[in-house]
Order: sequence, then C-alpha cells, then structure tokens
Amino acid sequence: MIPFADLLITTPRLTLRPLTDTDADDLFTIFGDPRVMRYWSTPVWTDRAQALRMVASDRDSLAERRDLRLGLVRHDIGRVIGTASLFKIDPSNRRAEIGYALAFEQQGGGLMNEALNALVDLAFDHRAGAPFDDLLLHRLEADIDPRNAASAASLERLGFRLEGTLRERWWVAGEVSDSGLYGLLRPDWLRRVSPAA
Repeated sequence: MIPFADLLITTPRLTLRPLTDTDADDLFTIFGDPRVMRYWSTPVWTDRAQALRMVASDRDSLAERRDLRLGLVRHDIGRVIGTASLFKIDPSNRRAEIGYALAFEQQGGGLMNEALNALVDLAFDHRAGAPFDDLLLHRLEADIDPRNAASAASLERLGFRLEGTLRERWWVAGEVSDSGLYGLLRPDWLRRVSPAA
C-alpha cells in the first residue's frame, strides 16, 4: 500500500501527482474557465483562494486515504493541465467514484483518456504492494451531466456503461441538470485490457 500523498503515476505524456500550493494558478485557470465548468456540479471559480482551499482539503483527504485527487502535469510544459480523482471511496462495498477535469485548450488530444486509463489500471490492481491493494476495488462509478457528450465518450472508451439517469439532480448557478450514472466493474476492465486472460 503506497500512501496517497506519495503516489506518482507516469504515462507517455503525463505525470499524475498530488497537488501543491504552487499549482494554484494552474488550478484557477482550469476551474475558473466557464467552458470547463459548463457541466460541472459546482459554479465557476471566482477567486484564486478557492484553489488553495482545494489543495489544503486534498492534503487532509490524502493523509486519511479518504479521497485521491491528482494533478495532470504535461511533461513538455511542466504545468498542471487537469485533475483526475478517486473519491467517495467505500472500502466496505469495494467501490469509488471517478472524476476529472481538463483545461479547455488541452481537450481533444486524448490526454484525459491516457490519464484515466492509468488511474483505472491502478484502481483495479489487487496485487500486493499496488497503491490500492488494501481497497480491493470492484466497482468504479461516474456521475456526469448527460449533455456532456465528450465526457460520456471518454467514459465509454474506458468501458464504463450508462446505468441510469437521475432527473433534475443538480442545481448549479440557477440551472437544473440531470445525472448520467456510469459504472465499470473490475472483471469487465480485466477482460478489456487482457482479453486472453
């Protein structure tokens, strides 16, 4: 079991790592952009201090292994361009939710798919010494605004299935929206990544 605060995931173009105070400007750029936040479950950020509060909150969650949010750092520019999270971790039911955000100008190039593939691989890795080997996760869930076609496509590329819709579930900045609930089971993931197994 690797402490969440020490977790680093490397992909061909990204490093996923815990956020620090020095990431505040990058985070504010992402979460302060109405195009990124269009389908988010909270309003657009209006103050850089919100980024610092996120990092401080994450520090506590990481220490207690409650939630994991990692910054996506592009190797070529060395800046945080997004986040990927495992949260609402429920060890007794062996499930967690997955969440993600990506800077608008970084969208469309497969970076989020690259990051989420790596995160899901680790989430479902039960081998001794794997980062989440104590959780034995069996199920990952995602809750998205059904109007967010790009997010739905990202989840479906990973093998998530739409399992239902909750009507008028979120009220954000005076606008109501539904929730599309997606699920991915570990056996389905294993068959997808190792079809011969």
